[in-house]
Amino acid sequence: MSESRVPEDPHRREKLQAFDRLLTIMDELRALCPWDKKQTLETLRCLTLEEVYELSDAILEHNMMEIKKELGDLMLHLVFYSKIASETNSFDIADVLTSISEKLVHRHPHIYGDVNVKDEREVSENWEKIKLKEKGNRSVLGGVPKSLPAMVKAMRIQEKARGVGFDWEEKEQVWEKVEEEMNEFKAEFNIEDNKPIDVDAAEHEFGDLLFSLINYARFVGINPEDALERTNKKFIKRFMYLEEKVNKQGKSLADMSLEEMDVYWEQAKAKK
Repeated sequence: MSESRVPEDPHRREKLQAFDRLLTIMDELRALCPWDKKQTLETLRCLTLEEVYELSDAILEHNMMEIKKELGDLMLHLVFYSKIASETNSFDIADVLTSISEKLVHRHPHIYGDVNVKDEREVSENWEKIKLKEKGNRSVLGGVPKSLPAMVKAMRIQEKARGVGFDWEEKEQVWEKVEEEMNEFKAEFNIEDNKPIDVDAAEHEFGDLLFSLINYARFVGINPEDALERTNKKFIKRFMYLEEKVNKQGKSLADMSLEEMDVYWEQAKAKK
């Protein structure tokens, strides 16, 4: 790789020293702490997932101090996994860092090679094509983790399909698909008919509707996972306001009518 084409970082030495300190602490904990000595890749897995979700919460709340804390927790886990692997000579942190560096160089030929791109979309398309060759997947979608939450998985599937040019051209086309799926869902689950529904068929059509809505959100630059989580948080805040007001009256929600609860709900909405 050629000499860096970006300005020299005046704080690089401190950053390296901080990372070196973390590696030293990890070595000491693994050797001396009863809890750290007992951990395995498997026992850390669920803890890592929890840390990722905590980081996600901090990002949605725009809490920079909390983001810093959660990034530190995640960094610890990455170092921990690498330490455990080094004990069986599988790999160490240097192997991990070298591997990701080489991958980044290889997947950015417009920076480290002679490929020309005109925008972010072409970068993404090149990335997926290179990734497909590297992994030897028979399908562009082969790299989508099976255990991803369904909404996130839908986003990744659509992004990967876009990466090889399989995508709509105009947002109006995507919205037409949403309306088409809505009509098909209504045909399976028309509340006005008041007839028993085929639950399996309705679920199938509802899934298609959700997928098309996620596709439209992606197309217009909305992250549906973030959007839904914001709504979840908004609902929780308003519902807790409702509970607080009811409790101050010495009542419980079960004692109140929906109309009575709506009064406080509207107050909560007005508070923004």
